[in-house]
Formats: sequence, structure tokens, C-alpha cells
Amino acid sequence: MRLYSVLALLACLVLASCQTMSKEECAVADWRVIGEQDGAAGYNPQDRFARHVKACTRAGVAADQTAWYQGYQQGLPRYCTPLNGLSVGSQGKTYANVCPVNLETGFREGYELGRLHHEKKREISSRESRIRSLEQSIRDDEKLLTAGTEDRRAVERRIDDNRRTIRDLDRDIGRMESDLRRIEDDMEDFRYRVVPFSQG
Repeated sequence: MRLYSVLALLACLVLASCQTMSKEECAVADWRVIGEQDGAAGYNPQDRFARHVKACTRAGVAADQTAWYQGYQQGLPRYCTPLNGLSVGSQGKTYANVCPVNLETGFREGYELGRLHHEKKREISSRESRIRSLEQSIRDDEKLLTAGTEDRRAVERRIDDNRRTIRDLDRDIGRMESDLRRIEDDMEDFRYRVVPFSQG
């Protein structure tokens, strides 16, 4: 019985975390404002509105799709700027292909550049993590050499292999950091190019 209660509680928590709106929010919702906020956040319109409907149906409130969609269209241009594309890509967030044709090109250019930056940083971080792991293995093996509990030659070979791998990874990181600097220069150029358009 106790296990059932715990599972039921967990299920409720999961459902609550997935809900876009609480019962109270549904009751006082200004659907145009909610739509505008969702557009400015770049949510997929079908998925987002369907989740609002689901949350508010439970609360006995009908969602106003017309008002929400009008608001969504008003909010979308705030999301679909080149600089926001750069920001969204740099954070590794996904793009739901929501920008209208006249704003798509600028947003997409920023997004792809930002995504490239995010990916390069992730690759560097992955190699740095691998180096830390290998360095720990070397320390562990050096303790084994001191203790003399394993075949000395085999342990020394393992240490040498790990040191070689670390040198290779260090070289990779050096190349990637050079790539990252070039990407960051491109990002700076991009910001400089688009800021006049963003302000105008």
C-alpha cells in the first residue's frame, strides 16, 4: 500500500511538471497575452496550445484559440530576430521552425552560428572530461606500481598508452580552441552586422 502511495505521488508530480498552467492561471487567463508570451519564447504553436487545452480542461476552463493565436503571432517577431537566433543556438536549444518567411533567414543565420559555437564548446568539454578520467587512471596505476600488486610491465604500458592518448586529446583541444576563436570572431561580426537592423 505504501509503495502504491509513493508511485501515485510521483505520477502527480510528473503531471504537474508537464502542465503549462495551473487551475488558478486557467481561471483568470488572458489568452492573447499567453499567446504573445508563447510566441516570444518560440514554442511550437500546435504543441503548446494543445498542452494549454489539456491543462485547462482539467480545470474546467475552455482555452480561447483565436485570442491565443493572435497573441502568438504578435509575440513571434520578438523571438525571430537574428540576435535571438544566435542566443538560442549558443544555448543548445532546439528551433521549432516557427519563424515566418520574412524573418526566417536572419534568425536561421544567427541560430546556425550559435549552434556551431555550442557544439564546438561541447566537443572541447567532452575531451577535457576524457583527459581528467585518463589522468585519474594514471594516478591509480601509479599507486599499483608503488604497491607492487600487479605486473609492473603491464601497468607501465597502460600508463604510457594513457599519456599518449592525453597528448592526442590535448592536440585536438588546441585545434578546436582555434576553431572556437574563429567562430567567436564570426559571431562578433554577425552581431555588428545585425545590430543596426535590430535597432531600426
